[in-house]
Amino acid sequence: MEKIPCLADIRDDANFALLIRQVREGLMQQLERELGAIGVELNYSQYLVLKLLSKYGPQTPGDLARWIDQNAGAMTRLLDRLEDKGYLRRQPHAEDRRALRIDLTEAGQAIWLTIHQCSERLQATALRDLEEHDRSRLFELLKRVRDTLEKVP
Repeated sequence: MEKIPCLADIRDDANFALLIRQVREGLMQQLERELGAIGVELNYSQYLVLKLLSKYGPQTPGDLARWIDQNAGAMTRLLDRLEDKGYLRRQPHAEDRRALRIDLTEAGQAIWLTIHQCSERLQATALRDLEEHDRSRLFELLKRVRDTLEKVP
């Protein structure tokens, strides 16, 4: 029986979806390693929640779950961990007493500055072998693919 190779070891460069997934997984793993190296223990999903809260301000747990493709139970556990670290707080929603709003604390805002810089360095590293015009072209092509997929019924 042939052993199934690890996803990272499969080289099928004509498979667009696999290639995109491998790039994404590589970025996620490297970001988690780099954060760990500077003493920040966050996984990629936690990073995304901090990024969304930093960029868009307070959100409901449901909106955060939809944005990062998590179910409600997983999101509750993720928010619990970030709250335990002191990075966010849950507050009653001003217009809906049944709902909560999730917001960054001062510690969350401070850690975001650190991890955002780490993320920017990682992106620069990932793209360093591309000339500027190739980087621009790559982004343009990926945006076109994204926009095309959004138009598919």
